[in-house]
Amino acid sequence: MPKPFSDAERDEFLAGRHIAVLSVATTDDRPPASVPIWYDYTPGGEFRINTGAGRRKARLIERAGRVTLVIQREELPYQYVIVEGTVLDAVVPAPFAERYAIATRYLGEEGGRRFAESMNGDESVLFTIRPDRWVTSDYSGDF
Repeated sequence: MPKPFSDAERDEFLAGRHIAVLSVATTDDRPPASVPIWYDYTPGGEFRINTGAGRRKARLIERAGRVTLVIQREELPYQYVIVEGTVLDAVVPAPFAERYAIATRYLGEEGGRRFAESMNGDESVLFTIRPDRWVTSDYSGDF
């Protein structure tokens, strides 16, 4: 039987390198838009995500003002964190330091710098999301 994470276990899990799936409401009778996205999380604080300012997901996030992120471990033991949150801020263009921090988390120092620099000419937006509701599940005891 799965058990919920403690706050400390949740923060430790989120510190791992996972791809989040972001879901946001649409306004055109389509289901919620769901896309994979990199994230940065400050324990006890907010999530930050970065994307192109002209992308559909950016427009939907700005319009809805709230999102759901699903972060999961796909290998056994299966674990996941779901966070429903409110968008607190949208900064355009996303500051280099923030783009770099998020990219480095996934690509390492060299790859992160190259990726962040490749976006220098692009309009990007950095969203800050406050967690409002958590759902967690840890199946470690089941396997």
